[in-house]
Amino acid sequence: MKTYLIDLDGTMYRGNSNIAGAKEFIDNCLEKKVPFFFLTNNATRTLRQNVEHMEKLGFKGIEEKHFFTSSMAAARIMRKKGYDKAQMIGMDGLAEALQNSGFKISEEPQCLFVGLDRQGNYEKYSQALQYLLKGAILVGTNDDRLLAHGDTFHIGNGSIVRMFEYASGQTSMKIGKPHSAFLHEALDYYHLSKEECIIIGDNLETDIALGANEQVETILVLSGVHHEEDIERLKIYPDRIISRLDELNQ
Repeated sequence: MKTYLIDLDGTMYRGNSNIAGAKEFIDNCLEKKVPFFFLTNNATRTLRQNVEHMEKLGFKGIEEKHFFTSSMAAARIMRKKGYDKAQMIGMDGLAEALQNSGFKISEEPQCLFVGLDRQGNYEKYSQALQYLLKGAILVGTNDDRLLAHGDTFHIGNGSIVRMFEYASGQTSMKIGKPHSAFLHEALDYYHLSKEECIIIGDNLETDIALGANEQVETILVLSGVHHEEDIERLKIYPDRIISRLDELNQ
């Protein structure tokens, strides 16, 4: 029995709406004791907030242990490198990840972590830039260029990271999906090997590319960003394609 590593937005839900078949799939996994975890580039929510968001959508049996976020990956990677003083642009999820990894918020930080901050503004970004100009290392939690928002898009965290790269002359390491560092940290966190896992997601360029790059089995679900006609255009090939997650129920 393999462990499912599942994307969230576009796979489980779209904003505040369930995706058809997602709840039934999770219910089946829980009933049949099929292991699963959620891997998400979203660095804004705490583990508890992730649980509460899914509970509001009607999911049951979801626990904090089921979530691994790009903020957790970023904090773990830099802590392993020996850094322990930080500043951040971001929200509760990034603050929690830094605290849980043993970082102290300092006015003389070794690292500036950048996650999506919906209250970000010119003054906040300009203040954060000073830490970089004084030698702090720029660490972007993910490099998502755009975020789907209803029928349109909002600016993604990657666009904010690029702004800091341009202003500071630094280049942030690549952490969120589809970059291998994210998967390696998740596997270490859950004590899994690549051979034990299947990656499920709606995005060829993040979820499926991550699996393809790392030789992990992948399933594309046609509920979000990409559709079958995008496969040849992008030259990113899933191992399996499904229309709804509950097609996997046994």
